[in-house]
Amino acid sequence: MANDNSLTVLLVEDNERFRQGLRTLLSFYNGNGSSVLEVVGEANCLDQVLKLTKDKSPDLILLDLQLVGTDGITVLVSLKQINYAGKVLVLSAHQEDEWIFRAMQAGASGYVFKNHLGTQLCEAINTVTNSEIYLPSEVASRFFRFFQAYSDSCLRACYERNLTDREQEVLYWLTQGASNEEIAKHLYVTAATVKAHLTSIFDKLKVNSRSQAIVTALKLGLVKA
Repeated sequence: MANDNSLTVLLVEDNERFRQGLRTLLSFYNGNGSSVLEVVGEANCLDQVLKLTKDKSPDLILLDLQLVGTDGITVLVSLKQINYAGKVLVLSAHQEDEWIFRAMQAGASGYVFKNHLGTQLCEAINTVTNSEIYLPSEVASRFFRFFQAYSDSCLRACYERNLTDREQEVLYWLTQGASNEEIAKHLYVTAATVKAHLTSIFDKLKVNSRSQAIVTALKLGLVKA
């Protein structure tokens, strides 16, 4: 951040008119609040997001869940892998519980409905930049009910995939963006042991890479948020 009252923002949205609307809304907030929101870049696909995040290190990313050639869940997972330290606020037309849960599980700090931007965005930005979680009041209770149901389904999914307790632990840290060495430290095992567990996990999930394993784990509900 440039100063205590400045917040750098990256807009991730594949609709140019919607991005312009976001810029206008953020400019309005600048004229009516104490903080200055500085848009440092715009992206409409995964490659652009990762490049701009590395180059600009934005404090906040405003992320749509539907982008050119990918989805916002994959973007969230990829941001974890490059150790992005800022906050991600999802802006989406999807109001289904599953979409909200998957986004939060993948690392979002908040979720705003696109048709409620005018009433929710300012509060959401203030909330997530204060290291708190933002969810619209009308879905908060539904979200936590979904979370409770998910905890049970997570156990069933792991059982069906025949994942051991240790493999579940490795998979959890993998979804947090940890390297083999970092996972080894968390679990008090060697990096070689972690590599062996990952080989088994890849085989059971029928994937060939860390990224595929993370996305598959999140989509199948194999790890808890």
